[in-house]
Amino acid sequence: MPTGSEPRDFAWVIQDRLATSSRVGGQGIQHRRVRREQEISWLVEAGFNTVVSLLPGNQNVRSYERAGIEVHLAPVDNDHEEEAVAHAFEILEKALADPDCKVLVHRDFVDDTVGGILAGFVVFTGLVDDPRVAAMVIQEIIGRPLGPGGRALIPSPA
Repeated sequence: MPTGSEPRDFAWVIQDRLATSSRVGGQGIQHRRVRREQEISWLVEAGFNTVVSLLPGNQNVRSYERAGIEVHLAPVDNDHEEEAVAHAFEILEKALADPDCKVLVHRDFVDDTVGGILAGFVVFTGLVDDPRVAAMVIQEIIGRPLGPGGRALIPSPA
């Protein structure tokens, strides 16, 4: 029996390299710590060694570090959106340059911001040339449409 639990809304973006999920740990104060430990245990068992958190602040950072997972903070907010997205891309590009790196990107929920950053990243890296196709691919992966907020984070077609 596995000792961990798969994080909520988990989905691979680049198989065995880059995934996304809602923030580990759930929302209830009483069960959050137990759930977080179960999900972090699953991440370790699955070979994840890096987390890119799009959350404001340092929520859950110590739990990841105690489990031996490297954590990078890339909070995305409306005030400094362009710089924040560029910072997130830089972190992801550097992490994925290591062939042994498995990265999880998370925020409270897999929302438009997460979807837009992932779609923008696959365009940024050249994995997908057309931003419209990137949006469609990410929508399929995360199982929800991207609204205007998420689409604004995807580079415009030339």
